[in-house]
Amino acid sequence: MEIVLAIVVVSAVIFFGALLSLGNERQRRAIDELREQVVLWALQDLRIKREHLARDVRVEDPLGWFNRLASKVYGAGMYLRLVESFDDPQAVVCVSGADQRVIFSPLSPADLRALRQMRKGKLGQYANGNPLLSLPRNVDGHEFSSLNGGLLFDLELPLAWKGLTGREGVQLERLWMYVVE
Repeated sequence: MEIVLAIVVVSAVIFFGALLSLGNERQRRAIDELREQVVLWALQDLRIKREHLARDVRVEDPLGWFNRLASKVYGAGMYLRLVESFDDPQAVVCVSGADQRVIFSPLSPADLRALRQMRKGKLGQYANGNPLLSLPRNVDGHEFSSLNGGLLFDLELPLAWKGLTGREGVQLERLWMYVVE
């Protein structure tokens, strides 16, 4: 009798455990579907907001725009002053309030390494003037894109670049910031 009772209890526990597992699995699937719907809604909401805001994109203070980018990395205003801009390779050189050189460029550290390799040949003539080609090897590069630069970063960047350099038609989607002590 005790054996039969033990078998009934064990089978009841297994049966109710299976029912709970099936219910939990069904809830997990429902939550996953709900999460997908929320993500799709958020993306559509961002698209609508971005399209609405894209009509009125202006950069009134280009140097202030670059200063806000630098502040995102360093947490405080760097009080940038424009020093010079270069065409080949593209760079904007600023000086911060703490007398640090801050260089903005669309070139990544990997691109700079490739340019340094070519420096011995064709680009040797630019090494004297362009600070990108004379950056120390251990300088940190901070990348800015639409992910960390703001909702309209890719639309504002060409306008801010044009405001500082005076060059129109530059298509930029990413920007790198190098700070030299």
